[in-house]
Amino acid sequence: MAAPKKFRIPTVDEMDRASKEDLSQIPTPLFKKNKDATTAANSLQIQVPFFKRPTSDKTSSTNRLHSESTDTVQPEVVVAENTQEGVASTSHQSSDSSGTLTENSANQESVSSRVGSSNSLIVNTRQRGNPILKSVRNIPWEYGNIVPDYVMGQSNCALFLSLRYHQLHPNYIHERLKQLGKSYELRVLLVQVDVKDPHHLLKDLAKMCILADCTLILAFSAEEAGRYLETYKIFENKPPEAIMEKTEENFMAKFTDCLTSVKSVNKTDCVTLLSHFGNLSSVIEASKEDLSLCPGFGPQKANRLFDIFHEPFLRANKRKRRLSGSSTGAAS
Repeated sequence: MAAPKKFRIPTVDEMDRASKEDLSQIPTPLFKKNKDATTAANSLQIQVPFFKRPTSDKTSSTNRLHSESTDTVQPEVVVAENTQEGVASTSHQSSDSSGTLTENSANQESVSSRVGSSNSLIVNTRQRGNPILKSVRNIPWEYGNIVPDYVMGQSNCALFLSLRYHQLHPNYIHERLKQLGKSYELRVLLVQVDVKDPHHLLKDLAKMCILADCTLILAFSAEEAGRYLETYKIFENKPPEAIMEKTEENFMAKFTDCLTSVKSVNKTDCVTLLSHFGNLSSVIEASKEDLSLCPGFGPQKANRLFDIFHEPFLRANKRKRRLSGSSTGAAS
């Protein structure tokens, strides 16, 4: 068994050496580590190249060095960032303004294309509250920025006029027609007759429509005016054969249609003439006696048919007839 060590008083050198070893083993405080990290970061920022601010000549060299040392990179970096942000904001604003311009132009183009190719009846905003709109039920309608009151198609438009309003404001329709101009092929003046004595007003409007190349349509109620607008819109892309007169293709139908326009000539007479003379040219060249010999033709009907074929297209005046009659009498 080992003997216990005896206590010995250390010397002065041993005590100094022990104190130095203990100081080296003490841990570094936390606040000192953070301070060292901050100084290291500042030293790295100072190494970044930057533009020095110009100083006045009156300042001393010591003040200049002091200002350069105190002015760190951060204000310069902030200025650069601000300029970048300003450039970015300026470019963003310019892009926004250009975007709004393109959107406005696109909206205008869409409005014009919608007006031209829309399946709805386009209504001017000034017609808001018109009882006609309550009568338009068979087609959709919408408000639009247009010059006429109603647009029924790509080349069809209408101006609405109430005779009661026309009595109070007679110059209104003149201004509207000037604004409209010749922008549409078919321009309809839809007039609602809502006065007791409309004859003199309609006479003036008829003259105006002839001069302005407009079609005058009269409606005696708001429901009738709404039906006119609906019909124009429904028949926008329909062919005109639906409202054209149907004519037969064979010769007998055309021959009968031609001769029955003469008074007292019927279909039986047409069959008799064609069977007796053979063709229309022989009927035209026949004399009154030949026509009167046909069954069913008396002298009055034969004279009337003969005069239709041989009288001139332009009728002479009574004065010329008198002069010609007096000249023939004097010659005889």
